[in-house]
Amino acid sequence: MKRFYKQVTAGDVDGGYSVFLDGRPIKTPAKSALVLASLPMAEAIAAEWDQQKEEVTPASMPLMRYAATAIDRVTPQRDKVIEDLSGYGDTDLVCYRATYPERLVQRQSEAWDPLVKWVADEHGVNLQVTAGVGYIKQDPKGLAKMKSVLEAQSDLHLAAIHDIVSLTGSLVVTLAVIAGRLNAEEAFEISELDETHVIEEWGEDAEAAARRKNNKASLVSAVEFLNLCDR
Repeated sequence: MKRFYKQVTAGDVDGGYSVFLDGRPIKTPAKSALVLASLPMAEAIAAEWDQQKEEVTPASMPLMRYAATAIDRVTPQRDKVIEDLSGYGDTDLVCYRATYPERLVQRQSEAWDPLVKWVADEHGVNLQVTAGVGYIKQDPKGLAKMKSVLEAQSDLHLAAIHDIVSLTGSLVVTLAVIAGRLNAEEAFEISELDETHVIEEWGEDAEAAARRKNNKASLVSAVEFLNLCDR
């Protein structure tokens, strides 16, 4: 759609903060009020709207998308979202290791073992690790502890967490991001370790390169929004 507004501001509304286009508070795609947790978050989303040129391009406003997703999609089905996200812990990326080549086995161990130890020390979750892709059952009590971390998050947090979990394939990596132990760059490198190994061995085609670039950009935006939730 064409840009129909001249001025973008951020400010107070009942229950929090919002973004104003020519003095009018914006709404989500589902026509709900856009109520945000903090002024810095509202200012960051306002900057996305202000950076639009003659055409408004929603794809260039990831922070707005996360906020709208939280309000329109997470809030109405919060329990289901948490259940879906917690399911990643049962088949977590960091628990399934390669059997060969030795270099990949070593790199997985170096990158993923510290996270397995961290989630044990930080959350009391002792994950089982296996070589190969055969399913290994995790302790339900440990999975419940990871789920409880998700239950403590706001709907705004969960909107970003959903993408982080989906992009990394790992609830453990995501919990480390939530805790500030990993940044977006580190989370991407850890979760893409297998793909990176394949590229180093066989090269990278244009489609794979584009996918990795888009995934990394999405992960950076998700972590940025997650951090804004705490400001």
